[in-house]
Amino acid sequence: MVGQKTSSSVVSKLDGLYEFDREPIADSKLHTGRYFAGLYAGEHVAATEFVIGALFVSWGAGAADIIFGLILGNLLAVLSWTFVTAPIAVKTRLTLYWYLRKITGPYVMVIYNILNAVLYCILAGAMITVSASAVRLPFNIPPQTHWYPEDWRFVVAVIFVGAVVVTLAILGFKRLSQFSTLCSPWMFLMFIAGGLVCLPILASQVPEIGSIKSLDNLWYLAKNTIWTGEAISGGSSLGFWHVAAFAWICNLAMHIGLSDMAIFRYAKKVSYGLYSAFGMFLGHYLAWICAGIMGATTALAMDTILPNLDSGAIAYFALGTTGAIAVVIAGWTTSNPTLYRAGLALQVITPNWPRWVVTLVAGTLTTIIACFPFVFTKLLDFVGIYGLLLAPVGAIVIVEHYVFPKFGYTRYWISIQEKLLNWPALLSWITAVVVASFFWINETIHLFFLFVPVWILTSVLYLVLSPLAGARKAGRETSEAKPANERQTEKIEVKTEKSEESRNWISIIAALIALVALIFCFVIPLMVFVMGSENFVENMAFMKNSLIWLTIIYFIFGMYYIRSKD
Repeated sequence: MVGQKTSSSVVSKLDGLYEFDREPIADSKLHTGRYFAGLYAGEHVAATEFVIGALFVSWGAGAADIIFGLILGNLLAVLSWTFVTAPIAVKTRLTLYWYLRKITGPYVMVIYNILNAVLYCILAGAMITVSASAVRLPFNIPPQTHWYPEDWRFVVAVIFVGAVVVTLAILGFKRLSQFSTLCSPWMFLMFIAGGLVCLPILASQVPEIGSIKSLDNLWYLAKNTIWTGEAISGGSSLGFWHVAAFAWICNLAMHIGLSDMAIFRYAKKVSYGLYSAFGMFLGHYLAWICAGIMGATTALAMDTILPNLDSGAIAYFALGTTGAIAVVIAGWTTSNPTLYRAGLALQVITPNWPRWVVTLVAGTLTTIIACFPFVFTKLLDFVGIYGLLLAPVGAIVIVEHYVFPKFGYTRYWISIQEKLLNWPALLSWITAVVVASFFWINETIHLFFLFVPVWILTSVLYLVLSPLAGARKAGRETSEAKPANERQTEKIEVKTEKSEESRNWISIIAALIALVALIFCFVIPLMVFVMGSENFVENMAFMKNSLIWLTIIYFIFGMYYIRSKD
């Protein structure tokens, strides 16, 4: 009986983790900007940044292409979130998965949600695999660079990491943002620290420089030993427009594809879309650059090529045990919101299942996928493909939401006419994907550039076909749904003024201790960089040992501060 009561209590608590899966967010559940800053920084200063930053080196991007191409591409991504995704999310307060039902009917929604969930599970699996590449280090498990696992212990490591990721995704948006808010500044500094301490190592291997004494030395090093403009494995190299396009499309499904309506439906203001800049310019700019430096240095020092190294090996070489921890945590913070989105996508097609059950099922699938390292060895190609598959649906929603009223068409005409299938939407989507596949297979247009013609083609087709199916004659447009009422009443705890004041002081002290630890996580690597070759081995050893203790202090006191503040 006791066991049954405990089990029933656990299930009831999990069922209480309601995320407004099928209705607009209640006003009382909206969040301030710091949640979005933390969530985007945590998600995009992440484990996959080690992979992507190193792949730019392997694929032969030039130094100037990286510096300036990433600025343009990331700026376009931020603008896409701010002026496309956030306005629709704030207006409707719905996830894309449920808003899509109003626009396309249940059939197209089911097709999209299944495809979306599977692709997100693969993406989250790649991040778990990257985390496991660090967990393998203490057990001397060899790098897993083939498409299949070569050591059963690596599978065990993946299962452990996957269990943590699934647990955090089940806890929901607020816990995800809290975790990301705590981790993101520390992870960002780990990338910076790794890049700083690797530069003297790299310079010592170049006779023309020997040490970095000026910006000219640094630029010479960047052009000739890191981003050389020549692909390591042969073939054509990436240019400025390739880099800019990839920086934009690597999150195409989330911004132009509108998947991040699931995140911004919690935003108080449309302008919160600008908080995506914390992810783009800290993660997809500085972190990619630092990862490229670490990857090039590790490959040179270990006398190998980058494709033979995984993220765990690169981070451990630069930062020791703390680097391995950074890879693990970075994988968690990225895969958590990705798996959260996958759970929401499946939720709308499993109406009788609580969100936590759906997320658990998606997490199990994700963990199985993560056991196969192909998901990160082909990451750049996969990111481009999943964006092309999902972005056309975003185009359909954007056209109906913004353009239909200007043409005199009726929004939500499928719902008004109570039809099950929006065939213009399905035909436009399939046609665009088929055309894109043709150009990609025949190598007529590079994968990174295909999204623009695909998005335009989908939009035009949907505008042309919709009136043929009755979009003009649909009748009166339905109003937006009202925010949901509260599911549960908030538990109010009465505290004395004295105890509240005492707790505030403890929180402030905890925040200051965490901040000091974080500052030293930057200062010590900076000192190693400035001192260069002088006592370099001893300085590196001191830095690696110090970072471990500073990290422990930061997370203990930082977690206390965040929990007490919220």
